[in-house]
Amino acid sequence: MAHSFEKIISVENLLEAWKEFEIGKKNKKDVQKFSLNLIDNIFSLYNDLSNHTYKHGGYQAFKINDPKTRDIHKAVVRDRLLHHAIYRILYPFFDRVFISGSYSCQIGKGTHKAINKFQKYFYKASQNNTMTCYVLKCDIKKFFANINHKILLNILNQYIPDKNIINLLKNVIKSFSSAKNKKVGLPLGNLTSQLFVNIYMNKFDQFVKHKLKAKYYIRYADDFIFLSKDKKWLKNLIPRISEFLEKELKLELHPGKISIQTFSSGIDFLGYVVFPHHRILRTKTKRRILRKIAKNYSDLQKDIICKETFNQSLQSYLGILKHCEGYKIKKKIKIFISE
Repeated sequence: MAHSFEKIISVENLLEAWKEFEIGKKNKKDVQKFSLNLIDNIFSLYNDLSNHTYKHGGYQAFKINDPKTRDIHKAVVRDRLLHHAIYRILYPFFDRVFISGSYSCQIGKGTHKAINKFQKYFYKASQNNTMTCYVLKCDIKKFFANINHKILLNILNQYIPDKNIINLLKNVIKSFSSAKNKKVGLPLGNLTSQLFVNIYMNKFDQFVKHKLKAKYYIRYADDFIFLSKDKKWLKNLIPRISEFLEKELKLELHPGKISIQTFSSGIDFLGYVVFPHHRILRTKTKRRILRKIAKNYSDLQKDIICKETFNQSLQSYLGILKHCEGYKIKKKIKIFISE
């Protein structure tokens, strides 16, 4: 077995986890405070873990607009360091377990790779665009908030024989609940949550590949799609998908986000509207980008932000536009660059 409790909690792993954790966070006050006594803090965490006296702390709650409002729960630095230590050891093992069609929060994958695969699947399913290709698109209702702790731990037990690891993961999982008296929910702010939801949904992915025999399937977190030239087959999948999710994972399809459309009409997926030969940004996304750039430019003029911060923001948005057709919006952005 590639992973062990001793390997996760080792001082060496905690130090490596710290190096990864602090990237981009060195100016944060809580991170600076922890780093002032880094070695003492790491040995203190190691001692608690090795003595099995470690207890995960609480969370600071806040909201972000991404673009819709999301509830984020942030753990203290000590706990987030442990999340990285766990992730470093367990991710490589589970990465081999996941299907190729799973794209969220995995090294070498992501939204752009998922969309590239989506377009490749279109050509296969439509026999090189000689037949109409239909796309079934689904979304899970309140995904993170409804991950069932007991089911998740049962799945983890199937892969991890080391009870010390299971007890540690249980400590992390049960440190958060999305509702009173309900043993459900994972916090959006935890690195471990990204791994846990992929492990949780892997059960569904395996069902899709081995029971539904779906050849053209892609999932990114709680968004997933099926492609086929057979519209009726796609329609018949919906009750089977719904039944499996509710029975096995205690999850519910979002009734307002189930659709079957032709690929050629343009499919709204992962922030882009995808067509057979190209992709464009959602109209809402375009407006949001221009609005944020205009605000950042205004802040720059008022000396609220510096030129470096403004340029970093611009490059971030230009990076998004590299992956789609966006001549008009690029032209508008260049106005800010030239000023």
